[in-house]
Amino acid sequence: MSFKDVLKKSFLEGVNVSDFSITSVGLTLAVTAILGIYIYMVYRMISRKAFYSKSFNISLVAMAMITAAIILAIQSSVVISLGMVGALSIVRFRTAVKDPMDLVFLFWSISVGIICGAGLYGMALMLSLCVTIVVLILDYLPVSSAPLLLVLNAQSDKVEDEVTDIVSRYAKHFRVKSRNLTKNGMDMVMELRVKKGEAELVRAINELPGVEAVSLLSHDGENTI
Repeated sequence: MSFKDVLKKSFLEGVNVSDFSITSVGLTLAVTAILGIYIYMVYRMISRKAFYSKSFNISLVAMAMITAAIILAIQSSVVISLGMVGALSIVRFRTAVKDPMDLVFLFWSISVGIICGAGLYGMALMLSLCVTIVVLILDYLPVSSAPLLLVLNAQSDKVEDEVTDIVSRYAKHFRVKSRNLTKNGMDMVMELRVKKGEAELVRAINELPGVEAVSLLSHDGENTI
């Protein structure tokens, strides 16, 4: 028997998947589903986004189970593992993950699937508990409020000194982000952190002569200072 025949025979023997019983596969998928549902509940609990994506949350559970099934298939045969590498290498995911926390939960779900597929259920459980504790502790750490944006439209730049004087009375910190002067008037954007009286600040600036419009906007950014 030549070396080629021996190599061919070893690969053909690797196709046999009889080592995996229905019970073991079912147990792996069941444990993975339980941990995936746990990830689902944690994500739903800490998600504060205005547009909560239930489909993304459901996909976390499904992705963990699919990953576990892939790991089981790779363990069963060398031939299948090579085929999986070739098949998965051509997959392209074009959906952008906008929230960094979504990326954390995505990798968490995939990691649970890989670990459960390898049969290390205790490690998957410890990983889930540790990630939950760390995420909750860091999520509830107090941070200062995000600065606001004051957008001003005026007939000229002569009101800038008066606006600055009013803002200094209501804000702990402020700075001019942009100043656009045209023949028809001036547009200015200021970043500020209001101590109190946001409505009073807007009304005081709006009452100045020459001010056409004033807006106070908030954004999703966070500031730890």
